[in-house]
Amino acid sequence: MIEPAIGPLRLCLVLSCFNRRELTLACLQAAEASAAQAGLHLHAVLMDDGSRDGTAEAVQQRFAWVDVLRGDGSLFWCRGMHTAMGHALTQAHDHYLWLNDDTLLQPDALAQLAETAQQLRDESKAPVIVVGSTQDPQSGRPSYGGRRRASRWRPTRFELVPPTPAPQRIDTFDGNIVWLSAEAVRAVGNLDAAYEHAMGDTDYGLRAARAGVAVWLAPGFQGHCAENPAAGGFNDRSLPLRARWRAMRSRKGLPWRSWAHFTRRHAGWLWPIYFAWPYARLLLSGLQPRPPQGTR
Repeated sequence: MIEPAIGPLRLCLVLSCFNRRELTLACLQAAEASAAQAGLHLHAVLMDDGSRDGTAEAVQQRFAWVDVLRGDGSLFWCRGMHTAMGHALTQAHDHYLWLNDDTLLQPDALAQLAETAQQLRDESKAPVIVVGSTQDPQSGRPSYGGRRRASRWRPTRFELVPPTPAPQRIDTFDGNIVWLSAEAVRAVGNLDAAYEHAMGDTDYGLRAARAGVAVWLAPGFQGHCAENPAAGGFNDRSLPLRARWRAMRSRKGLPWRSWAHFTRRHAGWLWPIYFAWPYARLLLSGLQPRPPQGTR
């Protein structure tokens, strides 16, 4: 059971950042306003992974409620979040919120998430994780949020779930806006530092289900976040095969150690096939003619 806090709920934001000072400051300012509207006691742990643009100093100057940790630039997202979450877990908080530093919360976002989490907890009598959805500020399309498996035959592919007026059960999530109760974290644990950059959030959602923690998508949208461009990545077929192969093996692509760890854990006994397929598909695509320069 949740032990009620004395006074307002104690919420700890958990973030990782690198060289995005203005985005990080805007993110924290929006979160501060949303917490004030919701009547929450707000704290945060921010892992600054070697920023050279003065992010850490600016945050410390403007937001006294943020603990700033410093890395050397080698952590990237998942390991940065693992370190920040580990620090947050040494403190007393009722709930945690994973928040990408390029995500702007709406003024009522935290009130919505708190209310939805409490409602679902009361109904299920079990710990829950509640995921918020973001919109791309330019297109208005859903950009990040909850995800479901595409099919039983594609256990490593997860499709974005558009929010509706009611909460929805989901399989896993993007780590942009994720509300976790302390009891949910006790059941699931920290992010897995085996992941070099991505996949740690997807892995966490799948681990939560195995630990008996239901994962839900909150109604409506809770923030804005631009979609990452596909240009320059390993799926950009306008690039030479060598460049695409290099991008795939990079930390922000599909690094083989992280991908092997994920498929071995979540793809069943056929995991070696699911592991090898993306690399084989990219190499096979090199046999096809590249699209004209400037097209996708």
